[in-house]
Amino acid sequence: MRFKGKVVLVTGSSRGIGKATALLFAKEGANVIVNYSKSRDEAEDAARRIEKLGSKAMVIKCDVSDEKQVKNMFEEVIKKFGRVDVLVNNAGVVFDVPLMERTREQWSRTLDVNLIGTFLCSKYAARCMLEQKYGKIVNISSTNAIDSFNPDAIDYDSSKAGVAIMTRDLAKGLAPHIQVNSIAPGWVDTAMNKNLPKDFIKKETEKIYLGRLAEPEEIAKAVLFLASDDASYITGSMLKVDGGYG
Repeated sequence: MRFKGKVVLVTGSSRGIGKATALLFAKEGANVIVNYSKSRDEAEDAARRIEKLGSKAMVIKCDVSDEKQVKNMFEEVIKKFGRVDVLVNNAGVVFDVPLMERTREQWSRTLDVNLIGTFLCSKYAARCMLEQKYGKIVNISSTNAIDSFNPDAIDYDSSKAGVAIMTRDLAKGLAPHIQVNSIAPGWVDTAMNKNLPKDFIKKETEKIYLGRLAEPEEIAKAVLFLASDDASYITGSMLKVDGGYG
């Protein structure tokens, strides 16, 4: 087990990529903190499944865009486990709204959660990790930050591009004891994409070399790689996991 005894916090882990990642860490022996903002029932389901795998679980409600809540979350984790070894910044929001109907409030919420939330959680995780002289941070960006653009997701694309740049800055600023990398998923079969028009998804799927959307577990496996000792000489990098797209 690659993460036996490690303490892992996955933000936004009540469903989707976050939940798949939390469960995969548990299978590898980690004690996992399940963070959620709204979906308490789903978060508790994740915790039960983690404990069935023989690992310890902790459920914490926290809006990652609220610094006071983030600070309290890490204080609770340290109180219970004494350390944080891995942080996965997965929490995110998206508004599927036509470009000219996008509101200032939607922009603010997207940046607050996707970008500022990633910074805040990294900041408080880093305080713990620097003391123990060890830590791994994996940020969930998106291929929308690189080469898959959509004007109807202008704020989401911008936030994920910011996460990609922040990853490099954090990697340099927190070296040598903390490694910071990011994952850029392409299309993933999650609840976030369930309400998109079927014709749109069909056209996008035709652009994917492997001919299908990713399963959340396939993104989770990439996260675990970057958080593991197998990636001991990788930092400040982005791993694109999109099945090929073009």
